[in-house]
Amino acid sequence: MHHNTNVFLNHLIKYRLIYFFMIVLFLVGIIFGAIIVNSMTFIQKTDLFFYLDQFMNRLLEGPIVDNQDMFKTTFLYHLQYLGLFFILGLSVIGLPIIWILMFVKGVVVGFSVGFFVNQLGWKGFVFAAASIAPQNIFIIPVYLLASSIAMIFSLALLQKIFSRKIQQPTAQPFLQYVVVFLLFVCVAAVAAIVETFISNQAMELVISWMYN
Repeated sequence: MHHNTNVFLNHLIKYRLIYFFMIVLFLVGIIFGAIIVNSMTFIQKTDLFFYLDQFMNRLLEGPIVDNQDMFKTTFLYHLQYLGLFFILGLSVIGLPIIWILMFVKGVVVGFSVGFFVNQLGWKGFVFAAASIAPQNIFIIPVYLLASSIAMIFSLALLQKIFSRKIQQPTAQPFLQYVVVFLLFVCVAAVAAIVETFISNQAMELVISWMYN
């Protein structure tokens, strides 16, 4: 256990710049998403809030989808996102797309939270905390780690292509790559469960409180 901890810490130290880059990229995406909200016209905000208000009122009448369907949809979304990171990590030309995916994820989070707060004030912040925060506590670190490891693996492949040294075996690093992503899938399943059974219920409670 202690050995595994040391290996993990050494890995983080060795590739700290890549992890830092991904975190900064995600944060820039969040800021960009918030800027988009502020740059929207009054009519655009009003139209978008109209659909949000309809969704909230519909949710007050009862669940829109059952828990099983919601879990499947949410888990499949995370699985597709992680699958893209995995495949792009195996492709040298996939690096820019990895960056774009991580940036877009930040934009979505920043725009969602920014719009709720912009339209609903502190109640919007509470709504965002209930509906967005719980599952993202799990899934955002997974996306950050997955994108970083995909980038590391892609750079390693690039280095191997242009290296004049004796070719090293790729079977073991690839196996480790697969195992790590399988662990990410397990955490993504936990995030989907949290979103289905915790975030959804919390969101319904907050909406009931907001409209009463």
